[in-house]
Amino acid sequence: MSANQPRTQSIEVVDTPAGAVLSVHTVPRAGRSAVSGVRDGRVLVRLAASPVDGEANRELIELLSGILKTPRTQIRLVRGHGARRKRLLIEGLSAAAVVQRLAAVLVNQP
Repeated sequence: MSANQPRTQSIEVVDTPAGAVLSVHTVPRAGRSAVSGVRDGRVLVRLAASPVDGEANRELIELLSGILKTPRTQIRLVRGHGARRKRLLIEGLSAAAVVQRLAAVLVNQP
């Protein structure tokens, strides 16, 4: 693996009949919202929102919607509503498409 190549092969994302299920690890109350790497197979996402009244979950979906170029309505939180470790269903995308789109933001990550 070259220095500029992202570590996308270690991302936990699986195909299901409904779409791809992506594993993420969130860090709320960050300075800004961004995907910042991969940790233990999960995409590490820093969120500026606090985890109060679902604000961080909404911001997570909004952020991933932009990165994955898919409507917010096609991204559902299926596990981990109140936890840092979450699983999201991205309807209409394959696991390969999710990894490819995440690679664009992970290229410059250590």
